[in-house]
Order: sequence, then structure tokens, then C-alpha cells
Amino acid sequence: MAQSRLEKIGTIFTRVQGLLRGGAMKTEDKPIWYDVYAAFPPKLEPRFDRPAPEIPIRKIFYAEDVVRAKLHKQNKPQETISLFDHKRSTQSQQFVQIYQDLKAQGALDEQRIYETALDLLAEQRQQSRLESTTSEESLPDLDPESKSQLLSDFKEAVGTQQTKSATSPGPPKAKKDAGVGINIDSLFKD
Repeated sequence: MAQSRLEKIGTIFTRVQGLLRGGAMKTEDKPIWYDVYAAFPPKLEPRFDRPAPEIPIRKIFYAEDVVRAKLHKQNKPQETISLFDHKRSTQSQQFVQIYQDLKAQGALDEQRIYETALDLLAEQRQQSRLESTTSEESLPDLDPESKSQLLSDFKEAVGTQQTKSATSPGPPKAKKDAGVGINIDSLFKD
């Protein structure tokens, strides 16, 4: 019939084969891969108890990975990253770009390149902060697509909340005044 459901006994192919032979699975319900596996079986059967091959794992490092690791080890980036924003590069990407540009010039040694790149990144961040403060003052003039979605939603919510609080009087002090619901004060009296 269904033989064993334990994954350690047999392979998925032998278990499906047993289901088909026993009639527990109809031929029209068999998996797509079943016919391909039957026509082209693997050289080594994919069993649970087969030992893993002893293949050495290659270490893959790019030159920029070493620089980025050094940056993250010494200076923790203090930025929030939006994975939906593909236009803006992260601080570490900017740092690596600056570092590679300085290294391509070839005038300095590794430590000097690193320090110069940090200084240039700090200047870029300072300039971007100044630009962002000036652009926040003229924010309604910007195109809605260029604004951050979170920032625009927050500013919109604050604006609507301020207009609501300015136009409507405050809520009633207690529910008993409105005549609806439960008097909360009377619930906690002992």
C-alpha cells in the first residue's frame, strides 16, 4: 500500500512508485518529475544514508569585500536602508566607490586611501544632510514619486491630524456624557 512515510527509508521515487503500484495514487496524479526520473535515473541514488562528497568549498572574496568588512568593523553605518529604493546607494556602497576611485589613482597607500575615503564619505553625508534640510522646506514642490513613501505618508498624517484638531472640539470627557457604552470609571471601583 503506502509503504513507509519515513524519509530515511527509500527515496522519494521508490515511495511514489509504491503508491502507484498499490493504487493509493492514480496515474494522472503522479508528479511531473516521475517520468523524467524513470527515463533518466541518477548515477547515485539520492538516499538519506549516502555520505556527502568531500568537495572543498572555495572561498569567494571580492576586493571590495575586504574594504567593506574593514569599514563595518571600525565604523558602524547608522542608516536605515529601504530595499524598495533602488535609486539611492547605501553608505557602504558609496564608500567602496570612493575607495576604488582613489585606489585607481594610485597616489596613496592602503591606509591613506581608507582614511581619505572616510573623510570624503563624511563630506558627502554632510552635504546630503544640508541638501535634505533645504529640500524639506520646499517639500510640497517636489514630485510625489521622488519623495520617500514613508516620509510623505507621515507628513500627510500629521497635516490631517492638525487640521482635524483645529476644526473640531475635543472628544467628550467620559462615555457617560454621550449616553452610549459602558462607564469605565465604574468598572474599577472597589
